Amino acid sequence: MEAIIVQLVAGAVGGNAIGKAKENISLGTVGNTIAGLLGGLGGGQILGMLSGGDAASLVMSLIGGGGGGAILTAVAALVKSKMA
Repeated sequence: MEAIIVQLVAGAVGGNAIGKAKENISLGTVGNTIAGLLGGLGGGQILGMLSGGDAASLVMSLIGGGGGGAILTAVAALVKSKMA
């Protein structure tokens, strides 16, 4: 259960970090957080499965969550900008 919480928090942080770093792909605070949460959960799950469930899985959840949150936020912002 703590791995999922770590993934969600890391994803939200990653989503907001990429939104602040690259203002042109920001979805706003709420949008960055929501996209980050979803991306963090997905990215953390993927890297968590690849780590084999050992002691490093929490670290992999953190890395995957942050990275997944940032990536999904950036992709969602790019899609939104192309649709506008």
